[in-house]
Amino acid sequence: MKFIARLMPQEGRFFEYFRQHATLIGQGGQALVDLLAAYDRPLERSKFIDRVESLEHQADRVTRDLVSLLHSTFITPFDRDDIHRLISRMDDILDLIQDTAESTVLYDIQAMTAEARQLADCVKRCCDLIQRAVELLTTMENSPEILRICQDVDVLESDADRIMRAAISSLFRNEQDTRQLIKLKAVYELLEAATDKCQDVANVIESVVLENA
Repeated sequence: MKFIARLMPQEGRFFEYFRQHATLIGQGGQALVDLLAAYDRPLERSKFIDRVESLEHQADRVTRDLVSLLHSTFITPFDRDDIHRLISRMDDILDLIQDTAESTVLYDIQAMTAEARQLADCVKRCCDLIQRAVELLTTMENSPEILRICQDVDVLESDADRIMRAAISSLFRNEQDTRQLIKLKAVYELLEAATDKCQDVANVIESVVLENA
């Protein structure tokens, strides 16, 4: 009986893990915005950095649980490689959000710029879209809306790339402190990379929908 039970489909558990992780991504995007908004208040800044770290650790546990389920389940809701690729790309988003938060401490950045906050807002909006798309994955009847969301992520990623280029250009024109220039450039690139990872997730979701709808 135990062997037979392992052969039964467990789509609900897979989608629950995806939903849990997507929720953490949404919360991570908000924590990143909150961190940069409160950056000139050290106590609040520290609180949000701790919040990002906690969310990333929770997401790692969800990822491990889903991968364990994948290895122990005979029937999956869609292609096994796509399941692994999707959860891995989702985990990359929170990894980069954590890298950004940690970098503000490691680089000892004393003040944050409006451009960094703009990029963080792009990250948050992408995270919110990813959360929504993942929640809709439980049925392919949602495929038209999912595909629209994936297109919206692509647009936001392009916006973030444009903001980053303009921000770096401004740094090289106006920032006199070379060390500050290097630090902020690194943060800008991490923030833009987080939107790239959101686009990677959107691409996997789009592929899954097109193959299964």
